[in-house]
Amino acid sequence: MFGRIAEDFMRTEVLPREEQIYEKDWAVTRELLLKAGELDLLRVDIPEAYGGLGLDKVSSAYVGEKIAVMPSFAGSLGAHTAIGTLPLVYFGNEEQKARYLPRLASGEWVAAYALTEPGSGSDALAARAKATLSEDGTHYILNGQKMWITNGGFADIFTIFAKVDGEKFSAFIVERGMGVVSGREEPKLGLDGSSTTALILDNVRVPVENVLGTVGQGHKVAFNILNLGRLKLGTRNIGSAKQALTRAARYSIERHQFGRAISEFGLIKQKLGEMAVRCFVGDAMVYRTLGDVDRALERFAPEDTAEALKIIESFAVECSINKVWTSEALAFVVDEAVQVYGGYGYSKEFPAERAYRDARI
Repeated sequence: MFGRIAEDFMRTEVLPREEQIYEKDWAVTRELLLKAGELDLLRVDIPEAYGGLGLDKVSSAYVGEKIAVMPSFAGSLGAHTAIGTLPLVYFGNEEQKARYLPRLASGEWVAAYALTEPGSGSDALAARAKATLSEDGTHYILNGQKMWITNGGFADIFTIFAKVDGEKFSAFIVERGMGVVSGREEPKLGLDGSSTTALILDNVRVPVENVLGTVGQGHKVAFNILNLGRLKLGTRNIGSAKQALTRAARYSIERHQFGRAISEFGLIKQKLGEMAVRCFVGDAMVYRTLGDVDRALERFAPEDTAEALKIIESFAVECSINKVWTSEALAFVVDEAVQVYGGYGYSKEFPAERAYRDARI
């Protein structure tokens, strides 16, 4: 049901405003995220007790696949619902969940995840951002810089990682009003319609109550959430690949050369067939993994997040395989789409070149 709702939402609300989104009109993106919240599309991974739906992983990922027909908006929504919200779902205490999750479920607030720094990407534990306990013991003072933060230009709340006393890698729930400043929008090869900025942390005062999990255990938050993000990215990749295939196939029927549709030529048939193979295999791969995760989670109560995290961690290899393979499959599909479009594949007047650039992320 929610897959159909997501599909209809993208067709009637989001795709008609594609150019506004790609022109970086964040007011439009915020408006559409709020509408997504009204349709319950932001609630899929949030427990029912906090205003969510608590859907299984397969259903949640299927929503993400349908949203992926526009990669930039999918990036904004995915950063909010996945790596932006899931740290609170899995590591937040009851007070933190009650305070923040209902706002994130409705779309009133937008979330972002701030791990990467100028000198540390995959090597997360090399982060240089610092958190110092205030003299009165009520706040942590954060200083440093984050970069490549999706939703960085307009998010209201961030999961920010910093080292307490220069060594205890920790996660913090940080509201924008606490002093977070966004840098300029990064000029990018693709995904022009998603906000990507640096974050400047200059004596940002964060209440001690906003430590996420335990001081010194930020790596558990970071690595587990990234595993979940990789799993969700797999379905987004396949959703984008299917959209590129659909558009290329439609174009091949409409485009005529030598008195017939180019879809009748053997080379075009081969390209479309190879594109379809990648979509089919990726589909089978990601939903098999998601189904395995769901079956493992069925043994425990939904509120048992500790056991859920152990299960998710046990699928770390599969999550990485899904991310790598579907990313390469998407790259293949969009490259072939450009070829199907011929010279028009290089034109900004047609969708293939944007899909090609967006996929490179």
